[in-house]
This record gives sequence, C-alpha cells and structure tokens, in this order.
Amino acid sequence: MASSYASPSAGLPGQMDLHSGRATFTEAYAFIPRGVMRDIVTSYLPHWRDTRLWIIARPMSGFAETFSQYIVEVAPGGGSERPEPNPEAEGVLFVLAGEMTLGVDGKTHLLKAGGYAFLPPGSNWSLANKSTGPLRFHWVRKRYDAVEGVAMPDAFVTSDQDQPIRWMPDTNERWGTTRFVEPDDLRHDMHVNIVTLEPGAVIPFEETHVMEHGLYVLEGKAVYRLNRDWVEVEPGDFMWLRAFCPQACYAGPERFRYLLYKDVNRHAKLPF
Repeated sequence: MASSYASPSAGLPGQMDLHSGRATFTEAYAFIPRGVMRDIVTSYLPHWRDTRLWIIARPMSGFAETFSQYIVEVAPGGGSERPEPNPEAEGVLFVLAGEMTLGVDGKTHLLKAGGYAFLPPGSNWSLANKSTGPLRFHWVRKRYDAVEGVAMPDAFVTSDQDQPIRWMPDTNERWGTTRFVEPDDLRHDMHVNIVTLEPGAVIPFEETHVMEHGLYVLEGKAVYRLNRDWVEVEPGDFMWLRAFCPQACYAGPERFRYLLYKDVNRHAKLPF
C-alpha cells in the first residue's frame, strides 16, 4: 500500500511556458489539473495560523451542491483551535504529506500520510503542525442531513494503511475500494473512500447516478471518461462531477488510486 500521495506543486510556471493546460469546466464536470493549483489561487481562512488552501470544490447552484473540498497546507507551527465555523458541518480529513496533530473531544491523534479522520457536526476539534516540515491534507465538508430516529455518527481516526481494499466481484482483485465507513451504515450521509485500479484494470461501464463526486488522483495514470469526453489524468488532478455525469476508466501502466467523495443514504430533496 502506497504511503506517498500527490499534492499541489505550488509556485508559478515560468514566463516562457506554453499556455496549453488541460483545465476544463463544462455543464456536467470540471477538470482541475495539478498544474493550475498554484500560489496565485490559494486562499486563507479566519482562525487558522500559517495556513493556506486550494478550494477545489464548493456548492454551486445548478452544478454540484452538496459539498466543498479543500487541499490545506499548514506550515510548521501553524494550525487552528477554531477550525470549523459551521456547527452543522461534518468533515473528513485525509493527510497527503507531513504530520498532523489532531485533537478531537479531548483526545490527541498523530496522523501521517494516509491518515484519515471523520468529524461529525459539533465536534470539538483542533489541528496543529508540530513537525519541521509542511503538512498537506484534504478537507471535505458537508452540511449533515440529520434524520429523526437515526443516530449521529461518531468521530473516528484511522488510515489508508489500516483498512483493506474491498475488491469488486469478478474482477480478480483488479478494481476495489478502501471503505472507511460501511455502505449500509445509515448514520452516514457521505462517503469519502479510496478507489484502486491495478495496471490495465477498467471500470467497465459508464456509471451514471445521482451521487455527486469529487475525485482527486493520489497516484498513477489513467484515461477517465467524463460525460462525452475521455480525459488523460495523472497524480494531483481533480475531477468534479455533478449528479448523473457518466464516468468510466481505463487504468494506466501503474496502480491508479483516487480519493472519492459521494453523497449517499438520503432521500432526494424535493422543491416543495
């Protein structure tokens, strides 16, 4: 299992670089390649010290409306004691590089590359980088959809390395998912998993479904179907899919893995 994951290259391209990027925004998907995640597009947040972030997804009416996704970079000594301003927001943290000291409800956890934390709404949490190098991690946020009679999920901390890949049936262990939450646990209204395709493996049909997606390529290369287009993707690229956008995949010559968000386990919202 890999413990090295892609993260933004930062900096700026040279003045003589060709303007031939792959960034695309369509009615069904957005493709944000790693080369556009540069210093000039970073943001800063209240109550965070020595921290910047790339906001790679946010709720947009008529597009993807359920979640936001950040890549956060915390310098040594940085962090926050007041990280989440919305008491209705749940979150997932996934460490790309560095070391995270995470406090949750009075307990302290040290997360390294591959570390994963789920934070339910109202969690009392804090985050710090006590190491000598930069910390980079994904932060996925969603307004929790509470249901009467269904308990709130608990906070937990685990890692990519500690969870098995659940291989799809009849794929000879070529295509599988690292699931951090059981699919039938109705307390959870979102999943943030890791999908793995071994070299040459495929998603053999055009998935078309109600779930919105954020797909961040952690490692490997592939050709990914997005609506009508086949797009070549590499580590550090991000794909943002609205509901019902068709998708499929052919993995490249090395193991291909991506971090996947999707909204699950709730009724469709009705406008009346």
